[in-house]
Amino acid sequence: MSSKLTLYSYWRSSASYRVRMALNLKGLDYSIRPVHLVRNGGEQLDPDYARLNPQRLVPTLIDGSSVITQSLAMLEYLDERWPDPPLLPERALARARVRSIASAIACDLHPLNNLRVLKYLVGELNVDEDGKLGWYRHWTETGLAAVEAMLSESADTGRFCHGQQPTIADCCLLPQVYNALRFKCDLTAFGTVRRICAALEELEPVRQAAPENQPDAE
Repeated sequence: MSSKLTLYSYWRSSASYRVRMALNLKGLDYSIRPVHLVRNGGEQLDPDYARLNPQRLVPTLIDGSSVITQSLAMLEYLDERWPDPPLLPERALARARVRSIASAIACDLHPLNNLRVLKYLVGELNVDEDGKLGWYRHWTETGLAAVEAMLSESADTGRFCHGQQPTIADCCLLPQVYNALRFKCDLTAFGTVRRICAALEELEPVRQAAPENQPDAE
């Protein structure tokens, strides 16, 4: 039995999407509090929200009186608090591999391409639309090429990033690919990445976490 959780989320945020996937895969009861990242200059900048999350980012997870920020911390917290079904494998080396894939996406790839970076490129550095899209595609395709190698060259890769059950690595991978497709990145060479994402999209809890199925979807 889980406690009622609240997730401050934006429907198209890949970091929020990661956490929605984990919550759904674990069958946890939670409510969504939408935070629109564009409307009114960005609702994440509102002082009330900033008191919850000083970085003024989504997602933010509330469990009772506890506030958790940073999506990877949330994924690990959910797995420790509600360990069944697990999002990390049992063996230490396997757990390190899963964390490595997740970090390659969430710590190295994603930060170069999130909304505040793209807004800074346009607003402060006067980069035009083509330049912004070129930046996004370059860093996304470069990052996913590394992830593809990590996956395709390992015998530990199964139906999903590690073995036959989704892990936190999968929770990071699919949202990043969703955004890559939205920005028309060329994913032709990333056969393993695309295969794993297709397998994830067959799962009903994952489909329920998709951006278009959120209450704030536009």
